[in-house]
Amino acid sequence: MPLTRRHFNQLVFSSLALAALPMSAQAKLIEGEDWRAITPPQPSDAPGKIEVLEFFSYGCPHCGSLNPLLKQWEATLPEDVVLRRVPITFGRQAWANLARLFYALENLEQLERLDQAVFTALHDQRVKLYTEPAILEWLSDKEIDIQRFKDVFSSFDIQTKLGRSDYLAERYQIDAVPTLAVAGRYAVLGHKAKGMPDLIAIADQLIDRARDEGVAG
Repeated sequence: MPLTRRHFNQLVFSSLALAALPMSAQAKLIEGEDWRAITPPQPSDAPGKIEVLEFFSYGCPHCGSLNPLLKQWEATLPEDVVLRRVPITFGRQAWANLARLFYALENLEQLERLDQAVFTALHDQRVKLYTEPAILEWLSDKEIDIQRFKDVFSSFDIQTKLGRSDYLAERYQIDAVPTLAVAGRYAVLGHKAKGMPDLIAIADQLIDRARDEGVAG
């Protein structure tokens, strides 16, 4: 289900249909099949909270399929849980530009409005948003201050965030997206997941585990 580096070139323009019902919330999770340990455990940027990280890229069609479900799930999370999205690059300039797009939209408070639209443009409309000129052309009719966007897109702040994302991907040993990581301790694998809802069901159980073990930032 996740998009690996090896399959990047073959799958970057593919799509994944949502299917299957979520796995039973009562099913016992199996290490190495449903989840893996993050070693060493990583610190949280959310003190007092159970932090869930979604490692993703706009270039990943599977991430686009998960995104609407993840937004619905986020709205139901209890107060002691926080979700943070981490766009990663796998060392590819095209994906680095997509990560910059994410952070620039976030900076300009346009992410909520245009987030899913980026996935749609890439994977449904086949718009190649892998360069700054292509991104600017796509944004030209999106009611965005283009000059302000250009300034933010190339800013030191965005470059710093990009470096931080790549650092986290390395520390969490991320080699596939989408990957959900819980409390800096557990990463969802979902080898037998039948659909995206199963990944969220596994994350829910790992959140419960983190809470039971007293793990929080």
